[in-house]
Amino acid sequence: MLTPIICIGGPTGAGKSAAACFLAEQLGGEVINADSRQVYADFPIITAQPKAEELAVCRHRLYGFLPSESKISAGEYLRLAGREIDLLRAEGKIPILVGGTGLYFRALLGGIAQIPPVDEAIREYWQRRYVAEGGQALHTVLRDLDPEYAAKIHPNDRQRVTRALEVCESTGKNFTWWHREKTDATGYTALYLGVCLSLSELEPLLAGRIDQMLQAGALDEAAKARKNCDDAAAPGWSGIGCAEVYRYLRGELSLPDCRELWLHNTRAYAKRQLTWFGAEKNFLPHRPGQDKAMLALARDWIDSITK
Repeated sequence: MLTPIICIGGPTGAGKSAAACFLAEQLGGEVINADSRQVYADFPIITAQPKAEELAVCRHRLYGFLPSESKISAGEYLRLAGREIDLLRAEGKIPILVGGTGLYFRALLGGIAQIPPVDEAIREYWQRRYVAEGGQALHTVLRDLDPEYAAKIHPNDRQRVTRALEVCESTGKNFTWWHREKTDATGYTALYLGVCLSLSELEPLLAGRIDQMLQAGALDEAAKARKNCDDAAAPGWSGIGCAEVYRYLRGELSLPDCRELWLHNTRAYAKRQLTWFGAEKNFLPHRPGQDKAMLALARDWIDSITK
């Protein structure tokens, strides 16, 4: 029998976490992170990790456990999330996975490409090129090799840009080919919900959210993180917000310019997320605040699979 899970995706800042907490409380579930930035321990404010009031509702898993110098692949995430799902199901609880990383949901629901290991020399080559030439230059290279995947990721996302390039060189096939042709199925059945707004509705919310993060101590958080890992190329610093604040701390940006660039990049990311989730099969989007409608769907779905 397939293992039931509830997934909640959508763009950044739309209200996914609140919906997940509501469903967890009503259904006797727990929340599992499905966001590639919220795994980093140094950035709870900048990556909008659960607040105390959310943690009081139910346990939250896979948040803030990874040091900034470490990276996490979709395959590693799938392994970690699978372990947490199994633990919850053994306790009779509903796993509720929430986040904005569409690739994580695709891995959970459809499996993940079994890409052969990449030679370390190839990996180091692309890392050196990223440092020497910058993200925009390598993103252009990737766009020529794999335009579909390049359109889904930001040039500043060093981890994903270099990973896609090293896989292409090592295997002779791009990421898009691997994801389409060589995917192993997983053992989950899912209700795939979403919390979404239009980009025009999201933009003022994103601006307010950034201001709240700054007021909550985002700059102090980043300054402390630099003491642990002062490397702009580290995976933890590659996230939106982290990268811009790092440049501010280095004196490369004024605070107003940092905020403006942070908002610009966040808006661009939200736009890509809306495109991604809008193309996903069986994705059921809701507007913020439609928690009761989502709960009714979840209860009907649970009833249907437990009969």
